[in-house]
Amino acid sequence: MYGSKKKVNMCILNILREYTDENNALTQQGIIDHLEKEYEIKCDRRTVKSYIDDLIDMGWQIEHEKGKGEGKGYKLVEREFDDAELRLLIDSVLFSKIIPNHTAKKLMNKLNDFGSKSFKDKNKHICNLPALNHTINNQVMGTLDVIIDAIAEGKKIQCIYNEVGTDLKLHPQNEGNPYIINPYQMVENNGKFFLIGNMDQYDDVIHLRIDKMTNVRRLEERRKDSKELKEFDANGFNLSKHMAEHISMFSGESDWVEIKTSPKMMTTLLDWFGKKFNIVQEEKDYIVIRVKCNLKAVKYWAIQYGPKVELLKPLELRKEIKTEIDRMWRKYKD
Repeated sequence: MYGSKKKVNMCILNILREYTDENNALTQQGIIDHLEKEYEIKCDRRTVKSYIDDLIDMGWQIEHEKGKGEGKGYKLVEREFDDAELRLLIDSVLFSKIIPNHTAKKLMNKLNDFGSKSFKDKNKHICNLPALNHTINNQVMGTLDVIIDAIAEGKKIQCIYNEVGTDLKLHPQNEGNPYIINPYQMVENNGKFFLIGNMDQYDDVIHLRIDKMTNVRRLEERRKDSKELKEFDANGFNLSKHMAEHISMFSGESDWVEIKTSPKMMTTLLDWFGKKFNIVQEEKDYIVIRVKCNLKAVKYWAIQYGPKVELLKPLELRKEIKTEIDRMWRKYKD
């Protein structure tokens, strides 16, 4: 047998990770063959058993089913991630709109390495990344690092904020002048990441698409105390309340609204508002809900679901929606 005890332990563990799971096992001879082929380590059966016993003593969940034939031998039954967890993480990366293509590929390969050979074989069909809608901003991962550090350290950040042009490239706003932002939270909404922040000249929060931010750097200046902002109080920032009120991440004023809709819309209401709404009237064919929400967001939400919902209050917002519908009608009347 060649190699230090620590090295052989790790090699055996890697072999069990790669070739075994709850449904696939390796015999002692199979482990010996892989040790010699992949690591040029020679080992006998008694020594292999001793090393596996050491791994079990260290907390690794390795089972041994005695006998010969399929399914017999040693298998690693508990891993850092089970197959369902790994697939969920890989799909999250695959369908994330904020991660650039090249970064997504790297992350998926790293996650894939946590799975067994059987897992990798089953997931060869994962669709081709270039066909998916990933961000065109290659600075995103560096931006996330800067923002995370700035939030943790309570510092301001500076950035260029961009919009996408007809050439499918990012174009700086504000005449290319950087914005100075007080960063407080990062959130995900509909596959996009937003920074919840503030600008010194205002006392409310703004939402910035992180994939539209470039040239981001942390400043040494302390950010504004959150107690100076409207949506922060003595108990801090209520993120779940903020997200429920700011569907689609519109900034601006929130107020109570009443919406008439069908009971069949309950799943949609939960998707958008969580459990933050109250049913104030319930009939056989319709319900009326009351929810506090960003007025700009709920205006476009009501138009989006126009045939299925009716905004009842506030009356001023109802008039705005009517005006928008009239404009749409004029566009499509012919």
